[in-house]
Amino acid sequence: MEPYRFLSAVISAAILIGCSASDPGDFTKEEKRIISNSGEVMYVPVIWDEEDSLLLRTKCIDFSEKALASEEMKVLCRKMFSTVQSPQQDGVGLAATQVGLVHRIFVLQRLDKEGEPFEAYANAHIEEYLGEVSYGSEGCLSVPPYRGDVPRYEGVIVSYRDPFTLEHKRDTVTGYTAIIFQHENDHLDGTIYRDKAENVTIDEDWKEERREFSDKGLYDKPDWMKYPKAPEQ
Repeated sequence: MEPYRFLSAVISAAILIGCSASDPGDFTKEEKRIISNSGEVMYVPVIWDEEDSLLLRTKCIDFSEKALASEEMKVLCRKMFSTVQSPQQDGVGLAATQVGLVHRIFVLQRLDKEGEPFEAYANAHIEEYLGEVSYGSEGCLSVPPYRGDVPRYEGVIVSYRDPFTLEHKRDTVTGYTAIIFQHENDHLDGTIYRDKAENVTIDEDWKEERREFSDKGLYDKPDWMKYPKAPEQ
């Protein structure tokens, strides 16, 4: 082969490989499978399960532009909304690792807004913590049925992408909603509230409530579930 033709072939191959390489921010194959195979109420990992615990300790990374604009993103948001508001979960927030994903997204209830709507926050990051630190009681859907006193700041400044409009947004949040933001952001960093908590005790009412749903198999882990590994950035 003539030198210039050989060089041209090498360059073409390199371009082809570069174009076909997956972006770490794209949904992984396992994530797509979880989104597709899960019902409207997704399985929520718990720290008592060894495999679940490893997932919950995973530090999530940002989504790519492709993933943000994908159909999987819309379906994921819908199912996360359904899961956190389901009778067996009945929470105020839910993060990516709590549904088997390793990219940065959480949904939470904006108790500081009229109608207290649930909203989705993709590529969420807390930019700044505001005010004083105080202790307050917290629980977690992945650590049932325990509660503990956790130190949190009075407010936060959070940056994120709206997964529906794809807009870059920045918000200042205070009060109890700011506590929810800090709790969910911790999940995306692989941190569980019990890592920071004091005076951890069992919530007996929650324990009894979960027992009733557990007897119906509503917390059973799907046999097909295989968790993704966090992509390298």
